[in-house]
Parts: sequence; C-alpha cells; structure tokens
Amino acid sequence: MRKVLIIDDDIAVCDSLKFAFRRKYDCSFANDELIAKKLFKQYDFDVVLLDMRLGKSDGMSLFYELKSLNEHVVVIIMTAFGTIKSSIDAIKKGAFDYITKPIDLDEIELTIEKGIEHNKLLSEIHYLNQKLKKCELEGTVFKSRAMQKILQTVEKVKDIDTNILITGESGTGKEVIAKAIHYQGKRKDEKFIAINCSAIPSALLESELFGHEAGAFSGAIKQKRGLFEIADHGSLFLDEIGEMDILLQSKLLRAIQEKEISPVGSNRSKKIDVRIIAATNRDLSKSISDGTFREDLYYRLNVINIHLPPLKDRREDIPDLVNYFIKKYNQELSKSVTKVTAEFLNCVQNFEFKGNIRELENVVERAVALSENAVLDEKDLPAYMREIRYRWQHDENLIPIFIGEPLKEVEKRVILKNFEAFNKNQKLTALKLGVTDRTIRNKLKEYEIE
Repeated sequence: MRKVLIIDDDIAVCDSLKFAFRRKYDCSFANDELIAKKLFKQYDFDVVLLDMRLGKSDGMSLFYELKSLNEHVVVIIMTAFGTIKSSIDAIKKGAFDYITKPIDLDEIELTIEKGIEHNKLLSEIHYLNQKLKKCELEGTVFKSRAMQKILQTVEKVKDIDTNILITGESGTGKEVIAKAIHYQGKRKDEKFIAINCSAIPSALLESELFGHEAGAFSGAIKQKRGLFEIADHGSLFLDEIGEMDILLQSKLLRAIQEKEISPVGSNRSKKIDVRIIAATNRDLSKSISDGTFREDLYYRLNVINIHLPPLKDRREDIPDLVNYFIKKYNQELSKSVTKVTAEFLNCVQNFEFKGNIRELENVVERAVALSENAVLDEKDLPAYMREIRYRWQHDENLIPIFIGEPLKEVEKRVILKNFEAFNKNQKLTALKLGVTDRTIRNKLKEYEIE
C-alpha cells in the first residue's frame, strides 16, 4: 500500500482525506511543520499533499526542505484560489501538480495516481539504465564446452522459480551467470538486486536484507525497506552466502520457506515473491561439517547447482574475453585499440590467472590504458607475465603448445624436440613417445630430417 503524507492545518481536511483513502493508501497527517518534518524523516512516503498555507507559515519553505530530503518524492500542492500563482511557481521548482480548494476527492485521487505512475516511470528508466550497465559480457561468445553446458543449463532454468546455487572460484563470473538467468527469464522486467554477504557486518546485514522500523536499534531514525522487499517479483542475488552469520541463516531460511519477511523491530510479516540465486567460493559441505553453515539452508539453496570452472580450465574463452574487454575499455578510456599480436594472445592464453576473469580484465584494462598504439603487443603486458613466458620459452624440458594451433604442428614439435633431446636416437625417441620405430622414421622423412 502506497504511503501518503497529508500536511494541512485544517484537521477536518486531514480527517476527511484519511477516511476517504483509508482502503487505498496508508495515510499519515500533520498539522504543522514540526510534525510534518518528523514524520517525513521517519517514513518513506510516496506522495505528499501539502497545503500552501500552514497557519502563519508559508508552505513553500517546507516544500523546499522536503525536496532536499528526498528529491524524488511526489509533492502535490493544495491551494486556495488566491495562491494559484505560488503553486505554479512550486511546479517550476519541482512540485508534481496542484489542486484548488474546496477539494474534489475524485480529482485528488486521480492526481495522486498520476504522481505515483510518474515516479514509477522514472524508477523504471533508472532501472533500465542500470540494467544496460549490468548486462556485462552480454555480447561475449563462450566457446569452451564447459561454458556451453552452463549456458544450456541457464536456458533450462531461467523461467522456473527454483532456487539456484552458483559455485566456483572468485572471479569466475558467478554474478554474470546470475544476471543471465534473471535477464533472460520471465522476471527480466523486474529488479535484479545483488548483495555481497561478506562485505557487510552481520549486525547490519539483517537490516539490509529484511529492512527495519524506525527506532529498531541505535541509529535507525527512519523506516527502511529491505532488499527482499525491494526485489519483490524480481531476483535477489546473495553473493558469498557462505560468509553469512549462522544466526542470520535461520531468518533467511524462514524467509525462503514461508515466502515472507519480518523487518527488524517489527512483529508483522510481509509476503514476498522473490527468486533466490546464491553464490559462494567456499566448499559449503565442509562448512556444514564445521558447523558454520546450516544443512537445511544448504538444501533449500542448492536445488540446482551451477559450477563455474576456473579460467585455466577453459582457455578457449580467453580470446573472446580479451576482445570484449578491449571494446569495453576503448569506450571507457577513449582509446582506439583494434587488435592484439599473436605474442600477446599466446602469453595471455598460457598464463595461469589465479584471479580468473577478474584478473584477466585488470590485465587488459592496464594494457589498453598504457598503450600508445592501436595494436597491443607482448610489451604491453605486466613484467611478471613476460618473465614467466621467457622462462618456459628457454626451459629445454618444456614444449609449448598454443590454443588453436594445428595438431600436426604440435606433433611435429613434440617429435623433433624429443629426437634432439635423445641425441637423434630414433629407437629411444620411439620408445619414450610410445610409438613404433617405423612411425618415427616415416615422420622424420616427412619432415625431411636425415
């Protein structure tokens, strides 16, 4: 139910409006500035009905103060005929509309509904802008079999409301997959809300998730909606769920089971319709054994598990990721990098990114930012990456194999490297490689090696 604040020094007007709208809006009223400001700071109102004259006070000064506290609140001015000019001035300053006294209930209800709809449209525009920013990697094509399987799973689960647990190392793209599930599914027009459970102290996390009433704890001077309520009809992404305090896990479990929440400091419940997508880089089965994670919550969350492999196990995706990040940082940094050299790509593809996609992104961002050319070369990479490449290039016991390299070229390099290492002894080379002498002889002849 939308919250409406009626500010008028005429108690009869306040009572009649509150009575008329009792079934449609949650109305509060104030007869002077002090009460109005106190209520406004305490609750989140959707609409304010403000009389231009509050006894000897001018309603405009209160209007400016309310707008400074919440610039998005819909303020509708109630005015007598003689103050219409002031009301028009208020509209120029940010008021939504004005109505003249004596008040027509149908007119004021229609104006309130228009104001709510106006704010809803502004909110949707903001949401869509955020959605465009958040749909990262949307244009990236994942070529690895592992990611193809994961995308097939996303396609299967996107339109069902089953809870999902995404697991994998830090930086593997768990939030990207969570967004893909939301934005490709039936809830795509509703909100996607993400929260990192490890980034907020447990004492505050409960309030963030479930909201709180004014005065619920020290510093809670205003009622606050929680993320469950904000994400209603949409999706809530609980990142690093394994870090959540075990006491708070009990309340989360109840919210998932009962599909209702209770704000901190409140004894009333609110029904919610939220899809839960959780993620962790921890082994939750071990956390259950350690007593730091509830087993019943684990089974509630882990109805469908999606495990993201580390980047080292899907190196085929690296070229497309590099191209994506180049385009991204060209735009952000006003650069014009067009491509990378084979040496750059080989070095990146053969490097073990312990931070996975996040570390790869940092490397590409740095290269784009510092490069003075349109082509990124090996020299644009950090020194530690080049040193590792130099070491394996000069290690006699290593044979490099590059992603996308033809199998014939790999076979030739392996045979010739072993042939040289075993002093050109065909029999020993064949023995070590597990093939026949004849195979080695024919291959050397093919390579024109005597």
